[in-house]
Amino acid sequence: MNGTLVTESFAGRELFIYLPPSYETSRAAFPVVYVQDGGDLFDPRQNNSLARLECMFANGELGELLLVGIEPKNRLDEYTPWHAKALSDKYADFGGQGSDYLSFLVEKLKPYIDRKYKTDGRRQQTGIIGASLGGLISIYAAYLYPNVFGKIGSISGSFWYEGFIGFMQSKNIDPGLKMYMDVGSIEGIGKQSIQKEMVSKTKEACTILMNNGLASERLRFVLEEGAPHGRIFFSKRFPEALKWLYSNETDLPAGGVGCPPTSIMHK
Repeated sequence: MNGTLVTESFAGRELFIYLPPSYETSRAAFPVVYVQDGGDLFDPRQNNSLARLECMFANGELGELLLVGIEPKNRLDEYTPWHAKALSDKYADFGGQGSDYLSFLVEKLKPYIDRKYKTDGRRQQTGIIGASLGGLISIYAAYLYPNVFGKIGSISGSFWYEGFIGFMQSKNIDPGLKMYMDVGSIEGIGKQSIQKEMVSKTKEACTILMNNGLASERLRFVLEEGAPHGRIFFSKRFPEALKWLYSNETDLPAGGVGCPPTSIMHK
């Protein structure tokens, strides 16, 4: 690894921060991506996401990014937009504190990161991304703070969450956003709860975004053939998600990727 990892605490919350290879020597301000679930998607002790990202940096496929992994205090509460009953008696109900969590990100954490690090704090250079419930809350951020986050990533997002599809249907989406969504083709198989609809709900969410104002060239949907719901698959797709979100928008292909049809990624 050529970049630097920094761990620190802010407001009682653990941060896992990645500074890219040229951070110390460059005068540039770096785009920032706020990542749910701490370092789960890019901790080199868990996966090779950073190695792949640094390869993209070195090859000129992707400009260098600063990553801020945010450890949740209780993801069932903070990554859900409103209260909902648990899917089984093995878990507590969903707390629905997502608005408070996103308010913390926007009003406290982002100003702190922008003061302390060499960041490009403009909307079009600020991203938010997560997996599973982390993907759900990242999409919710697109509706609550479209003036703050210009790049939105949802990896296997939990669009089955009670009321969320209806919420999306009732809202327009800011047409200036750039959004990435994906799901594994066998996610939800074997589930008895609403989670069995992982794939169909993700496709429905994607279609809603297009119908409610997001042009197809600003939205990418990826279906990974044969992939279940799991962290190893989330981290595998993470670098490609960032590459697409931060690619030169003037180079986007006409028409983009619709949903459906889907973009298929084979394992």
